[in-house]
Order: sequence, then structure tokens, then C-alpha cells
Amino acid sequence: MEIRNIHANGVEFAYLALGDGPLALCMHGFPDTAHTWRHLMPELAERGYRAVAPFMRGYAPTEVTEGYELGALVADANALHEELGGDENAVIIGHDWGTYPVYGTTERFRRSVALAVPPTKWLLGTFFTYEQLKRSFYIFLFQTALAETAASAPGFLDGLWKDWSPGHDATEDLAFLKQSLGEPANLAAAIGYYRAMLGTTPPSGRYAAEQAAATEGPVRPVLYLHGAQDGCLGADLVADVASVLPEGSRAEIVEGAGHFLHLEKPREVNARILDWLG
Repeated sequence: MEIRNIHANGVEFAYLALGDGPLALCMHGFPDTAHTWRHLMPELAERGYRAVAPFMRGYAPTEVTEGYELGALVADANALHEELGGDENAVIIGHDWGTYPVYGTTERFRRSVALAVPPTKWLLGTFFTYEQLKRSFYIFLFQTALAETAASAPGFLDGLWKDWSPGHDATEDLAFLKQSLGEPANLAAAIGYYRAMLGTTPPSGRYAAEQAAATEGPVRPVLYLHGAQDGCLGADLVADVASVLPEGSRAEIVEGAGHFLHLEKPREVNARILDWLG
């Protein structure tokens, strides 16, 4: 798929696109790229959608900018919806960091799908177990001055993929990732998401409404999918996540899959997403 460019929310975004029809906005997470949606996008196009997968702010070839708080990601999704001609039939799918734009924009999209990271208000209530804190060591490392040195060390990002999706061959995605985060400024931007999340980098104040929307969570039904072998966020922690999702939502565990479930089990995950979109 050809990489195209569009200006939205003051950022020059690069994106992949396939198909024609209502917008299907696909948001990736860390450490990943827009190429993560290469299995889903053709099926969305066959269903009559225009599938668009932007490289998130700071991930090359999207430009490095300022402001990586949750509200900025929501504002990006809203702006991309407008600039890409989204209407009332548009849908949004997000994985990992890409779930926060999903949770903060459900009123704008006809259908919404989130993978691997539950809403913040659920996560805060389950995160602080010993086992989960061990899994999440990188979040706390990323608050320090050693973050860029550690993350750029050979094998670090590869190791996260190996731990998070045990047994999955991530060779292709790691090659894409090294193109996207290979420059120090891009890697620092990706780490910046985590520094903004814990307040190490103060919020810009530009996105108060969007920040509140992302924190409060979805206001319309969401399909939530989580891999049973997720080594980033244990599936046991999201067993009852449906209790904080709006009425009409669905929360499902995908057996035999880890954190990158849409890459590990594309046929099954795509089928569940397409069924939800209707």
C-alpha cells in the first residue's frame, strides 16, 4: 500500500489507505506501525470501507511534534475523521495506544473496536498487582533519563514483542518498526506517550475536553478483544471489563493469541471485527 500524507490537528500524518466507501480509521500502538493493519485493511476494503491506517504522531514518516497526552491522540482521531471525509457511517479500530482515540471518540463513529488495552478507569483498578507491575517495567523505565538508551539497545524492542506475543514471529513487523523508530527523535516521541501518561511531562493544556473523554471512556458500545496469552497486560485483569463498557458492548478473549492478537490470529480477529461492524 502506498504511503500518503495529510495535515490534521496541526500534524503532517503519513497513512496507508485501501478501498472506497465510509471511513474505517485504524490506529496502531507501541511498539508498532500502521503496517500492523495489513491483514484487516483488505477485508475492510472488500466490505466497502475506505480503510485508513495513520502512523501515529511521532512515528515516522508522520512528523515529530509536541504533546503526547491522551487528549492529543483523541484530537488527532477527530481531525483525521474530518480531513479524510468521515461521516456518520465511519468506524474506528484501535490497538494498544490506539484504543485511547477509540474510547474518546465513540460518539463520532458508528462502530468502535478496541484491542488489548481496556478503558483507563478499568485499568487503574487492576494494574497494581505484583505480576502486572513486573510486566510493566518498561513504563517506569520510560520515565527516566535512561529510557532512550535502553529502548535503542539491540534486542530491547524485539524482546517486548517476544514477551508480549509468545511464539509469534515478529520479523516483518520489527523491520517496519525499525524504519519508523530508527531515528532518535522518533524513538523519543514514542517514549513521550508514556511520560505524558504518568505526568513526567506536564500536559499541554490544549486538549482538556479530549483528555476527559479519553479518561472517562466510551459513551457508545464498543467491541473489546484481548489475547488470552497477552504478556503485556494479563488477560486475567480484563476478565470483567464488560462491566465498565456501555450497554450493548461486547468483551471477548481470543484464545491462542497474545498482545498483537490481530497479527497472530488475523482470520479469527478479523471475523469478530467485521461481524461487529455489521
